[in-house]
Amino acid sequence: MSLHDDLVALLGASHVLTGDDLARYRAEWSGHYSPNPAIVARPASTAEVAGVVQIAARHGVPVVPVSGLTGLVGGAMTTGGLMVSVERLNRIREIRSEARTAVVEAGVILSRLHDAAARQGMYFPLWFGARGSAMIGGVLSTNAGGSNVLRYGSTRALCLGLEVVLADGRVLNLMSELHKDNSGYDLKQLFIGAEGTLGIITAAVMKLVPAPRAYATATLAARSLPDALALLNRLREVTGGLVEAFEYMPATYMQRLAEARPDVALPFGGQRYETNILVEIAATAPRDAAVAEDGTVPLTALLEETLGQLIEEGAVLDAEIAQNEAQRLTMWHRRELAAEITIARQPTIDTDIALPLHLVPEFFARIEARLPALDPGCDTLSVAHLGDGNIHYTVYPTRDDPALYDAVVEAVEDVVQDLHGSFSAEHGVGLSKLATMKRRKDPVALAVMRAIKQSIDPENRMNPGKVIPE
Repeated sequence: MSLHDDLVALLGASHVLTGDDLARYRAEWSGHYSPNPAIVARPASTAEVAGVVQIAARHGVPVVPVSGLTGLVGGAMTTGGLMVSVERLNRIREIRSEARTAVVEAGVILSRLHDAAARQGMYFPLWFGARGSAMIGGVLSTNAGGSNVLRYGSTRALCLGLEVVLADGRVLNLMSELHKDNSGYDLKQLFIGAEGTLGIITAAVMKLVPAPRAYATATLAARSLPDALALLNRLREVTGGLVEAFEYMPATYMQRLAEARPDVALPFGGQRYETNILVEIAATAPRDAAVAEDGTVPLTALLEETLGQLIEEGAVLDAEIAQNEAQRLTMWHRRELAAEITIARQPTIDTDIALPLHLVPEFFARIEARLPALDPGCDTLSVAHLGDGNIHYTVYPTRDDPALYDAVVEAVEDVVQDLHGSFSAEHGVGLSKLATMKRRKDPVALAVMRAIKQSIDPENRMNPGKVIPE
């Protein structure tokens, strides 16, 4: 029997897609890659995933796992391979409020988990713009970050247990709900961030936290980037660690937002400042959320008081504090348009880097000094999860030139390496950062990664050619 026939026998014809039915799987969000799978299989259970992987092994076909198709680094790229979509593994098996955990399958869309947790008075604190389409399997496979890493950590920090189908079809059950377990290697960490190169994640146990009773959100203009970082430390201290997000949008971002989305109102009545910050603090304690007789909320009053002091000191130049949920969402909308307005202009050279917080201003100073020698007419656009040092730094070159692309990326790499940062913060490696991995990743680390890959997937069939350079 052919690969197609074997898959149909296992899953049924409606869940083995070919021809015109592959259209949506051939789209790649960033537009940099053009996947062209031969077949897409859509299993609905862990057992069916295992069966699909075993069939692929018999036919010697590479397997490319996919979930919400929101990746930015070519992790789902294939030509003629078998895509295995987890979209039908979409059950939220259980929300355990007393244990503050959720047992979910890999195809659960992130916003569905947010909604399910909210109905139980809980919150799943992984938050980013693609939450309406990104799926749990994908966010685990890329160790996604987002806006709340500052307080809660990335996806890795939010996962207690995993279920994974290995390259030979065996099911590795790591569905622990334990917060402490020293019984050998922490194997789940191998698969989180591995981008499907070691197996297919089918289910997970994720941490929940109590839902915030109140938010206090503001857009402010800081005197400088170092002042903004000092403000972050001040807010964390006065709130007792309640800062959830601290997002940086420089003047170039606001200019690009105005050009690409003139329908979106800018803050400060259109007054332009160099250093714009979106800050949000959240509290679960009733004392911080109770509305006083005068209508004030203690959490908002604390933010207003702190920002007022900083304005008097000159560290903050201007500030707008959200007075209701609509104003809060407007502030977040400006920030979450980042991906849309970035790729709307082409060509682009995108980077996703992480730096020690105190060295973020140094990065900007150094890279802006180097770029004119490479491409005098280029423009740049930055936006950052400043609270955790993650910068999305984009260069708009004057021409679409692969040699120029490589030169700009290497210049960014040089500065990042010199400042002891990372060239990949939250988007993964996929295909787009393979050359950087080869140039910049510690050779011993690469050797260990290759040894792990060879041990778990000796035939190199699980998402081959991604993450680990040849």
